Amino acid sequence: MKIALAQLNYHIGNFSSNTAKIITAIENARAQQAEIIVFSELAIGGYPAKDLLQNATFLKQCSESITTIASHCQDILCIIGAPVPNTDPEGKALYNAAVCLENGKITHISKKGLLPNYDVFDEYRYFEPNRKFACFIFKKTKIALTICEDLWDDDQGNNSYVGDPMSELLQENPDLLINIAASPFSYVHYQDRVAVLKAQVAKAKRPLLYVNQVGAHMDIIFDGRSLAIDENGAICCELKKFEEDLQIIEYRDQTIKATTAFTVPQDQQIALIHDALLLGLRDYFRKSGFKKAVLGLSGGLDSALVAALACEALGSENVLAILLPSIYSSDHSIQDALDLVKNTNCTHHIIPIKDITQAYETTLAPFFEGQKAGVAEENIQARTRGTLLMAISNKFGHIVLNTSNKSEAAVGYGTLYGDMAGSISVIGDVYKSKAYDLARYINRNKEIIPSNTIEKAPSAELRPDQKDSDSLPPYDLLDEILFLYIEKQKSKEEILAQGYDVNIVEKIIKLVNNAEFKRFQAPPILRISPKAFGPGRSMPLVAFYQ
Repeated sequence: MKIALAQLNYHIGNFSSNTAKIITAIENARAQQAEIIVFSELAIGGYPAKDLLQNATFLKQCSESITTIASHCQDILCIIGAPVPNTDPEGKALYNAAVCLENGKITHISKKGLLPNYDVFDEYRYFEPNRKFACFIFKKTKIALTICEDLWDDDQGNNSYVGDPMSELLQENPDLLINIAASPFSYVHYQDRVAVLKAQVAKAKRPLLYVNQVGAHMDIIFDGRSLAIDENGAICCELKKFEEDLQIIEYRDQTIKATTAFTVPQDQQIALIHDALLLGLRDYFRKSGFKKAVLGLSGGLDSALVAALACEALGSENVLAILLPSIYSSDHSIQDALDLVKNTNCTHHIIPIKDITQAYETTLAPFFEGQKAGVAEENIQARTRGTLLMAISNKFGHIVLNTSNKSEAAVGYGTLYGDMAGSISVIGDVYKSKAYDLARYINRNKEIIPSNTIEKAPSAELRPDQKDSDSLPPYDLLDEILFLYIEKQKSKEEILAQGYDVNIVEKIIKLVNNAEFKRFQAPPILRISPKAFGPGRSMPLVAFYQ
């Protein structure tokens, strides 16, 4: 029996596009003599649909799409994720389900039991957890069908769920395991994902087919990389990363094999981050109906990195770089920015901000009389730049790209309504030290980001001879401590136990905690780490932090 794994990029709420794409995949699979085709979790309607799942019209369209797709499932079984009604008056109105469609009708429904509500997930808000699990039979093959988290049981030590759907299903001695998922990308998640899948195969001693979503939905990026793992725990097929794909697997007598040659890829972490950011940026524009981007180009690393990524993702003809030099902008920074414009072939304009900032300072002089110049005057420059970028956005419809990195966002090294402005934060989940690696990767074949931009000491250039190191520890050290505090959620005592200086650790933790109100007002961030700012790290604004 041939089984097709269909890894598609869905657009939340775009039922006509999603349904047409699904039907095309079914016809493609049938043409290759597949008897089963498997799609990802909540493919009907898209994931995460959030409060659209409480909208009656949205749910009606989900039901209509299922009916339409079922009519195309002649001589083929379609397994697809969808929200389905809970007919019991008790509990939430919906189940997160895997629906089996065959010959124009629904033949089986498997419902998700383990509903994540950590990090970026909030499934308990919408779905009722399933409490009874059973296999189903298709052409004498007993299939254990689960949805994403139902494989991540307590035996793996990754959660605190009560219950284990797979243990119940394995009691029925299934022939084949199938899991449909919407598992977001992070640069460390793939290894955990594979370990969990292989652990389930080891317990069942049966092959497993895993179909994941691909595509980006604002901040959340799905990497795809659907898998077929044989009964011995060997990966015999992996679908493309960050791209749509359809592959055929041959199943016979409790064993599987791929129909095309496959070797396990040796992934480079920084390459994965690069590809994830491209997909996130491209899908944000495509799915929102935007075409062109604008950003401030300073000659520094971060804006150069965002400009290079935007040109690659959107096309350089769709990227407008605005150079906004002040009296403190160095000649080499302006030249570095111009060199990047030349290397990427994007459009650019130069708008000096000296006269505008002087007008602000003159207007505020009576209020600031007797006060020493400082951060307020520095931030006037950043806010002038933000205002100009937003004006260009309003006039021409270009979307402003935020260029702040994660290190800056963590410690509040950014200006509200200034350099924190933007519709999407492209590298807000990329630490500064990793930004250097990303820049070098972009330059792997030829120089895109000027070498001087990478090599010079980072500076905001808001006062004479300013350097980031004037107020922050070296970025390598800063990022190590930030990673422990944010991603690993270590306490101060646990971080100090690793040998870091107490004064530096206390300073960094205080900066992170005090900057929460800034991050609350920041644009959405493309998530590439296991713990990104935003929905994945929800902190109170007015708490008393120790």
